[in-house]
Amino acid sequence: MSFAIGKQFPKPLTENVSMKFGAKRVMALFLLTIATAVSFHSYLELPPAAGMMFGLAFLGFFTFYIKWKEHRQDQYDAVLGGGSDETFPRPAAETVTHLDFMRIVSRAEWDTLLFFYGVILCVGGLAQFGYLAMVSNHLYTGLGATTANVLVGIISAVVDNIPVMYAVLTMDPAMHLGQWLLVTLTAGVGGSLLSIGSAAGVGLMGTARGTYTFGAHLKWTPVIALGYAASIWCLLILDSRTF
Repeated sequence: MSFAIGKQFPKPLTENVSMKFGAKRVMALFLLTIATAVSFHSYLELPPAAGMMFGLAFLGFFTFYIKWKEHRQDQYDAVLGGGSDETFPRPAAETVTHLDFMRIVSRAEWDTLLFFYGVILCVGGLAQFGYLAMVSNHLYTGLGATTANVLVGIISAVVDNIPVMYAVLTMDPAMHLGQWLLVTLTAGVGGSLLSIGSAAGVGLMGTARGTYTFGAHLKWTPVIALGYAASIWCLLILDSRTF
Protein backbone atom coordinates (compact mmCIF):
# COMPACT_ATOMS: atom_id res chain seq x y z
CA MET A 1 0.00 0.00 0.00
CA SER A 2 2.89 2.37 0.71
CA PHE A 3 4.06 2.09 -2.93
CA ALA A 4 0.77 3.61 -4.11
CA ILE A 5 1.19 6.75 -2.02
CA GLY A 6 3.92 8.15 -4.26
CA LYS A 7 7.07 10.07 -3.53
CA GLN A 8 5.56 13.55 -3.47
CA PHE A 9 6.01 15.54 -0.31
CA PRO A 10 3.50 18.12 0.92
CA LYS A 11 4.69 21.67 1.27
CA PRO A 12 5.87 22.46 4.80
CA LEU A 13 3.67 24.69 6.89
CA THR A 14 4.96 28.17 7.56
CA GLU A 15 2.40 28.84 10.28
CA ASN A 16 3.89 29.31 13.73
CA VAL A 17 1.79 27.05 15.97
CA SER A 18 2.17 27.19 19.73
CA MET A 19 0.39 25.40 22.54
CA LYS A 20 -2.21 27.35 24.45
CA PHE A 21 -2.36 27.89 28.18
CA GLY A 22 -2.94 24.59 30.00
CA ALA A 23 -2.15 22.37 26.99
CA LYS A 24 0.47 20.25 28.77
CA ARG A 25 -1.77 19.78 31.78
CA VAL A 26 -4.63 18.65 29.52
CA MET A 27 -2.30 16.03 28.02
CA ALA A 28 -1.39 14.89 31.53
CA LEU A 29 -5.10 14.66 32.36
CA PHE A 30 -5.59 12.47 29.29
CA LEU A 31 -2.95 10.01 30.55
CA LEU A 32 -4.46 10.18 34.02
CA THR A 33 -7.89 9.37 32.57
CA ILE A 34 -6.55 6.24 30.84
CA ALA A 35 -4.86 5.17 34.07
CA THR A 36 -8.07 5.84 36.00
CA ALA A 37 -10.16 3.72 33.64
CA VAL A 38 -7.73 0.80 33.91
CA SER A 39 -7.41 1.13 37.69
CA PHE A 40 -11.16 1.32 38.23
CA HIS A 41 -11.61 -1.90 36.27
CA SER A 42 -8.64 -3.75 37.78
CA TYR A 43 -8.82 -2.77 41.45
CA LEU A 44 -12.39 -1.59 42.07
CA GLU A 45 -14.17 -3.89 39.59
CA LEU A 46 -15.97 -0.92 38.09
CA PRO A 47 -16.65 -0.63 34.36
CA PRO A 48 -13.96 1.27 32.40
CA ALA A 49 -16.62 3.79 31.38
CA ALA A 50 -16.76 4.96 35.01
CA GLY A 51 -13.06 5.77 34.90
CA MET A 52 -13.44 7.61 31.61
CA MET A 53 -16.31 9.69 32.97
CA PHE A 54 -14.24 10.43 36.07
CA GLY A 55 -11.52 11.71 33.72
CA LEU A 56 -14.13 13.86 32.01
CA ALA A 57 -14.83 15.37 35.42
CA PHE A 58 -11.11 16.13 35.78
CA LEU A 59 -11.23 17.99 32.48
CA GLY A 60 -14.37 19.86 33.51
CA PHE A 61 -12.77 21.18 36.69
CA PHE A 62 -9.58 22.16 34.87
CA THR A 63 -11.44 23.99 32.09
CA PHE A 64 -13.24 25.98 34.78
CA TYR A 65 -9.81 27.04 36.08
CA ILE A 66 -8.67 27.97 32.56
CA LYS A 67 -11.76 30.12 32.00
CA TRP A 68 -11.18 31.84 35.35
CA LYS A 69 -7.56 32.47 34.42
CA GLU A 70 -8.49 33.81 30.98
CA HIS A 71 -11.06 36.24 32.39
CA ARG A 72 -8.55 37.45 34.97
CA GLN A 73 -6.00 38.04 32.18
CA ASP A 74 -8.61 39.99 30.20
CA GLN A 75 -9.12 42.25 33.20
CA TYR A 76 -5.34 42.59 33.58
CA ASP A 77 -4.94 43.57 29.91
CA ALA A 78 -7.81 46.07 30.16
CA VAL A 79 -6.13 47.82 33.09
CA LEU A 80 -2.73 47.96 31.36
CA GLY A 81 -4.20 48.79 27.97
CA GLY A 82 -3.21 45.53 26.28
CA GLY A 83 0.05 43.64 26.29
CA SER A 84 0.77 40.20 27.62
CA ASP A 85 1.92 38.46 30.73
CA GLU A 86 5.10 36.36 30.50
CA THR A 87 3.42 33.52 32.34
CA PHE A 88 0.29 33.66 30.20
CA PRO A 89 0.94 34.95 26.66
CA ARG A 90 -2.11 36.35 24.92
CA PRO A 91 -2.87 36.48 21.18
CA ALA A 92 -4.40 39.51 19.52
CA ALA A 93 -7.73 40.55 21.01
CA GLU A 94 -9.71 39.69 17.89
CA THR A 95 -8.38 36.09 17.90
CA VAL A 96 -9.13 35.34 21.56
CA THR A 97 -11.70 32.57 22.03
CA HIS A 98 -12.29 31.44 25.57
CA LEU A 99 -12.34 27.74 26.30
CA ASP A 100 -15.89 26.43 26.53
CA PHE A 101 -15.94 22.80 27.65
CA MET A 102 -19.59 22.15 26.81
CA ARG A 103 -19.22 23.74 23.38
CA ILE A 104 -16.39 21.31 22.59
CA VAL A 105 -18.46 18.34 23.76
CA SER A 106 -21.37 19.51 21.61
CA ARG A 107 -19.17 19.20 18.52
CA ALA A 108 -18.90 15.42 18.97
CA GLU A 109 -19.92 13.31 15.99
CA TRP A 110 -23.31 12.35 17.39
CA ASP A 111 -24.28 10.44 14.24
CA THR A 112 -21.33 8.10 14.81
CA LEU A 113 -22.10 7.73 18.52
CA LEU A 114 -25.74 6.94 17.81
CA PHE A 115 -24.64 4.38 15.22
CA PHE A 116 -22.66 2.46 17.82
CA TYR A 117 -25.39 2.86 20.40
CA GLY A 118 -27.93 1.36 18.01
CA VAL A 119 -25.73 -1.56 17.00
CA ILE A 120 -24.82 -2.44 20.59
CA LEU A 121 -28.50 -2.19 21.54
CA CYS A 122 -29.29 -4.69 18.78
CA VAL A 123 -26.56 -7.04 20.01
CA GLY A 124 -28.00 -6.84 23.53
CA GLY A 125 -31.45 -7.69 22.18
CA LEU A 126 -30.11 -10.70 20.28
CA ALA A 127 -28.40 -11.91 23.45
CA GLN A 128 -31.57 -11.43 25.49
CA PHE A 129 -33.64 -13.58 23.12
CA GLY A 130 -31.02 -16.34 22.92
CA TYR A 131 -29.86 -15.88 19.35
CA LEU A 132 -26.24 -15.22 20.36
CA ALA A 133 -26.20 -18.47 22.34
CA MET A 134 -27.35 -20.32 19.19
CA VAL A 135 -24.67 -18.62 17.09
CA SER A 136 -22.01 -19.37 19.70
CA ASN A 137 -22.98 -23.03 19.80
CA HIS A 138 -22.91 -23.28 16.01
CA LEU A 139 -19.61 -21.45 15.55
CA TYR A 140 -17.46 -22.45 18.50
CA THR A 141 -18.83 -25.97 19.00
CA GLY A 142 -19.61 -26.93 15.43
CA LEU A 143 -16.75 -25.27 13.51
CA GLY A 144 -14.09 -25.01 16.19
CA ALA A 145 -12.62 -22.00 17.96
CA THR A 146 -9.95 -21.14 15.36
CA THR A 147 -12.32 -21.18 12.38
CA ALA A 148 -14.97 -19.32 14.38
CA ASN A 149 -12.55 -16.59 15.41
CA VAL A 150 -11.38 -16.11 11.81
CA LEU A 151 -15.02 -15.77 10.74
CA VAL A 152 -15.60 -13.26 13.54
CA GLY A 153 -13.01 -11.02 11.92
CA ILE A 154 -14.76 -11.22 8.56
CA ILE A 155 -18.14 -10.55 10.17
CA SER A 156 -16.70 -7.54 11.97
CA ALA A 157 -15.94 -5.96 8.59
CA VAL A 158 -19.68 -5.79 7.93
CA VAL A 159 -21.19 -5.27 11.37
CA ASP A 160 -18.31 -3.28 12.98
CA ASN A 161 -15.68 -4.75 15.25
CA ILE A 162 -16.88 -3.12 18.47
CA PRO A 163 -20.35 -4.74 18.60
CA VAL A 164 -18.94 -8.01 17.23
CA MET A 165 -16.39 -8.17 20.02
CA TYR A 166 -19.12 -7.23 22.47
CA ALA A 167 -21.19 -10.11 21.11
CA VAL A 168 -18.29 -12.56 21.56
CA LEU A 169 -17.80 -11.38 25.14
CA THR A 170 -21.53 -11.81 25.72
CA MET A 171 -21.36 -15.36 24.32
CA ASP A 172 -18.33 -16.06 26.58
CA PRO A 173 -17.26 -19.26 24.78
CA ALA A 174 -14.94 -21.60 26.65
CA MET A 175 -11.59 -21.39 24.86
CA HIS A 176 -7.88 -21.07 25.59
CA LEU A 177 -5.96 -17.82 26.05
CA GLY A 178 -4.50 -18.11 22.56
CA GLN A 179 -7.99 -18.14 21.06
CA TRP A 180 -8.92 -14.98 22.95
CA LEU A 181 -5.78 -13.35 21.57
CA LEU A 182 -6.77 -14.57 18.11
CA VAL A 183 -10.30 -13.16 18.27
CA THR A 184 -8.90 -9.85 19.52
CA LEU A 185 -6.58 -9.76 16.51
CA THR A 186 -9.20 -10.82 13.97
CA ALA A 187 -11.85 -8.41 15.22
CA GLY A 188 -9.39 -5.52 15.11
CA VAL A 189 -7.69 -6.23 11.77
CA GLY A 190 -10.72 -7.80 10.11
CA GLY A 191 -12.78 -4.74 10.90
CA SER A 192 -10.58 -2.77 8.49
CA LEU A 193 -11.55 -4.90 5.49
CA LEU A 194 -14.43 -2.47 4.90
CA SER A 195 -14.73 1.18 5.89
CA ILE A 196 -17.83 0.46 7.99
CA GLY A 197 -16.06 -2.22 10.00
CA SER A 198 -14.15 0.05 12.38
CA ALA A 199 -14.88 3.08 14.50
CA ALA A 200 -12.10 4.97 12.72
CA GLY A 201 -13.62 4.28 9.30
CA VAL A 202 -17.13 5.27 10.33
CA GLY A 203 -15.88 8.44 12.00
CA LEU A 204 -13.68 9.38 9.04
CA MET A 205 -16.50 8.86 6.54
CA GLY A 206 -18.62 11.23 8.61
CA THR A 207 -15.88 13.85 8.74
CA ALA A 208 -14.22 13.57 5.31
CA ARG A 209 -17.40 13.35 3.25
CA GLY A 210 -16.72 12.92 -0.45
CA THR A 211 -13.00 12.26 0.08
CA TYR A 212 -12.95 9.05 2.10
CA THR A 213 -15.84 6.91 0.89
CA PHE A 214 -16.89 3.26 1.02
CA GLY A 215 -15.75 2.75 -2.58
CA ALA A 216 -12.40 4.46 -2.02
CA HIS A 217 -11.66 2.04 0.81
CA LEU A 218 -13.06 -0.98 -1.06
CA LYS A 219 -10.28 -0.95 -3.66
CA TRP A 220 -7.78 -1.73 -0.91
CA THR A 221 -9.78 -4.64 0.55
CA PRO A 222 -7.74 -7.37 -1.26
CA VAL A 223 -4.48 -5.97 0.12
CA ILE A 224 -5.95 -5.67 3.62
CA ALA A 225 -7.25 -9.25 3.34
CA LEU A 226 -3.72 -10.40 2.56
CA GLY A 227 -2.47 -8.65 5.69
CA TYR A 228 -5.36 -10.15 7.64
CA ALA A 229 -4.35 -13.69 6.61
CA ALA A 230 -0.67 -12.99 7.29
CA SER A 231 -1.39 -11.66 10.79
CA ILE A 232 -3.36 -14.80 11.68
CA TRP A 233 -0.60 -17.03 10.31
CA CYS A 234 2.06 -15.15 12.33
CA LEU A 235 0.03 -15.40 15.54
CA LEU A 236 -0.56 -19.14 15.13
CA ILE A 237 3.17 -19.71 14.65
CA LEU A 238 4.62 -17.29 17.21
CA ASP A 239 2.10 -17.97 19.99
CA SER A 240 1.28 -21.62 19.35
CA ARG A 241 1.96 -22.63 22.97
CA THR A 242 -1.16 -20.81 24.22
CA PHE A 243 -3.56 -22.62 21.90
